[in-house]
Amino acid sequence: MKERWDERYSIADYVYGEEPNLYFKEVLGDFVPGRILLPADGEGRNGVYAATQGWGVDAFDQSDQARDKALQLAERKGVNICYQVIDFKQIYETYPKGSFDAIALVFAHMPKEIKADYFPQLPDLLKAGGHILLEGFSKNHVTYQQKNPGIGGPLDVEMMYSKELIRELFPSLEIIALFEQEISLNEGLGHNGIGSVIRYIGKKRNGE
Repeated sequence: MKERWDERYSIADYVYGEEPNLYFKEVLGDFVPGRILLPADGEGRNGVYAATQGWGVDAFDQSDQARDKALQLAERKGVNICYQVIDFKQIYETYPKGSFDAIALVFAHMPKEIKADYFPQLPDLLKAGGHILLEGFSKNHVTYQQKNPGIGGPLDVEMMYSKELIRELFPSLEIIALFEQEISLNEGLGHNGIGSVIRYIGKKRNGE
């Protein structure tokens, strides 16, 4: 898996562009800047944007190529981010509990067993009142892929999301927003066209 992503990110262009995901940008604008964690942040477009908005940014991915391009983008934008090359399975040994005001999962498509074993513990990394925000392709997205392979997304439907799955993964969080939506994507070389996504904001209740 690491080799595949290193190969994908080895091109000069930024595969998903240099601009932040629009939903991430919109939601982040409603939060007071603090510390944010971005798992699977790829080439850093979202982490770097958060840093330009005053957030302290921790990000990770399993690709060395992705990290190098993320740090280059941060330098061009005049900001600093802390970016590590780790596997998702290392998240809880890398980051202390109660460290973050927000965690953003932007097109973070993981195998079914990774989601089941690791996502339910993500709220432990949040401070009380912290948020998890997510945008990922819905399980209905496969029909859009068949019409337009250029829209991107994982080939395994089990790596995609549904509203029911989100409720199962984050049962302890208060649901602020959870919906499926057809959207038009124009994100670099990787996401182009009409697709179906799940969008979610969950909040950690005070005292949990």
